[in-house]
Amino acid sequence: MSNDKRTCQNCKEDFVIEPEDFSFYKKVNVPAPTFCPECRLQRRLAWRNEYVFYQRQCSAPGHSETIFSLYSPDKPYVVYDQPYWWSDNWDALSCGRGYDFSRPFFAQFKELFDVVPKQAMAGNYPTMINSEYSNWAGSLKNCYLITDADFVEDSAYGSSIYRSKDCLDCDMTADSELCYDCFNIKRCSGAIASVDCEECFNVRFCKNCLGCTECFGCVNLRNKAYYIFNKPYGKKEYGNKLKELFGASAQEFEEYKTQRDEFVLRYAQKFMHGSHNSDVGGDYIYHSKNTKQAFYVFDVENSKFVSLIHSQGTRECYDYTDWGEGAQLVYDSSATGLGAYNVAFSHMIFREVKNIQYSNYCVHSSDLFGCVGLRNKKFCILNKQYSQLEYEVLKAKIIERMNEMPYSDKTGRMYQYGEHFPIEFSPFAYNETVAQEYFPLNKEQALASGYAWKDQAQLSVAITLKTANLPQNISEANDEILQAVIQCEHQAQCQDQCTGAFRIIAQELAFYKKMNIPLPRLCPRCRHYQRIKQRNPLKLWSRQCQCAGLTDDQQQTTNDRYKNATEHFHNAKPCPNTFETSYAPERKEIVYCEQCYIAEVA
Repeated sequence: MSNDKRTCQNCKEDFVIEPEDFSFYKKVNVPAPTFCPECRLQRRLAWRNEYVFYQRQCSAPGHSETIFSLYSPDKPYVVYDQPYWWSDNWDALSCGRGYDFSRPFFAQFKELFDVVPKQAMAGNYPTMINSEYSNWAGSLKNCYLITDADFVEDSAYGSSIYRSKDCLDCDMTADSELCYDCFNIKRCSGAIASVDCEECFNVRFCKNCLGCTECFGCVNLRNKAYYIFNKPYGKKEYGNKLKELFGASAQEFEEYKTQRDEFVLRYAQKFMHGSHNSDVGGDYIYHSKNTKQAFYVFDVENSKFVSLIHSQGTRECYDYTDWGEGAQLVYDSSATGLGAYNVAFSHMIFREVKNIQYSNYCVHSSDLFGCVGLRNKKFCILNKQYSQLEYEVLKAKIIERMNEMPYSDKTGRMYQYGEHFPIEFSPFAYNETVAQEYFPLNKEQALASGYAWKDQAQLSVAITLKTANLPQNISEANDEILQAVIQCEHQAQCQDQCTGAFRIIAQELAFYKKMNIPLPRLCPRCRHYQRIKQRNPLKLWSRQCQCAGLTDDQQQTTNDRYKNATEHFHNAKPCPNTFETSYAPERKEIVYCEQCYIAEVA
């Protein structure tokens, strides 16, 4: 079998289906996709609202309280608070209906989806303790506005955080504590404004450091202590110098980050982020093998087009976004895991689930097709119960009918069996979802593509403290700041889902004082968008290693390029290695292959 070149029916760009792809499609018994990999990912992400919350009334019988919800009050859904949704007081089978062969499957699924009660916030509610304002998470304790997280305590304002404690304003953080304003750190303690660091203690404004202690503004260091901008100091001298540098004002804090980013450009960067891998392709890949087109994954094997997989044990999956934890044979699905097996074209399917297609938010169930909100059920279609034989016969007939009578969306895209739900079915506006982070669109572009858009609401509270009047140093802040409605520096004029204003909570103020960190000037949403600017895109370019093969002693002319500290395998000649990387060719970073990079930092 050879490569098959096709044209994406969404973006109209060509993409290639390889023999290994066809082998997987045959294994899970699905047709090849008609959307390209990027458009398939965008389609899945458009079902995921992580950060945009609203106040609305709980729809549960006898409940009239105002709750926080992912669904804006203008949405026509029945929305239950989490305790009621997880209770035995209701059963989604009551919404079941028979299949109408005179109408497209997708239209019938949408009607069911719209009437089944929805959980106000997404997550594993029974494991959330004093963390009711967190979302897409489980096993949290004393957390506030944490999303996409598991096993986290005493933390606030962050995303993709796992097995961590006492962390504020951190994204992609694992097994860490007492960290602030960090991105992609692992097994760190006391890290501040640092990026891509592992096993570091008390590092500040650092990048690509491993096993370092007491470092400031450093890049590419390994197992070093008492360094400032890669220059060594004695312990006492470092301490004195640090007093001058840290305890900074808010303005100085931002200036140090700018200095760090400029300093990074003087040093070589490895073509991909990751470690302990074998035969992988993508970026931010760890402890994985035989996995291609992967981004932000951990412990994944024999998979392709996977992203945001953070829990151990993901095997043989394609077009799979978010979670893991024992997932196997998952295809074109998202937010699915915890023992998921043979799940396709679905969203939020978890807890020992298997043999499920075209379903949403189903838990501890098996053999479902086109179902919504079911728990502990099997052999159901459109939330109607069948015997095993009835289920198998009817499912086969529906699949055949889906190909005979496809669904056409607003722009004419066709959906037969083998396609995920259309973005227009998502309960969220495009700019409410994380699709806007990875595939940003403006309002005109989104509407032209047939996607919903949510205009920024007018600020409903009065600002009591302007950004310019915030204290520059944390020592000047007292408990009165907890009562203030603080103006966001962006004033809702950016494209970052700015809330316009924010508050400081007591847990947060105590952390700033303990860590000697100035008060933030941006709302939590804008701070998140500033951090993810450190993140490389979900896209690969073919490039050649930029190592020139000359050490500092051999360099004859002065230029802005990095000068090697050691001699490499290719001696004085340019490195011949090529690779696929998420660093676009026009970027300023100096990008090395793994061999050349390791030679420099080892």
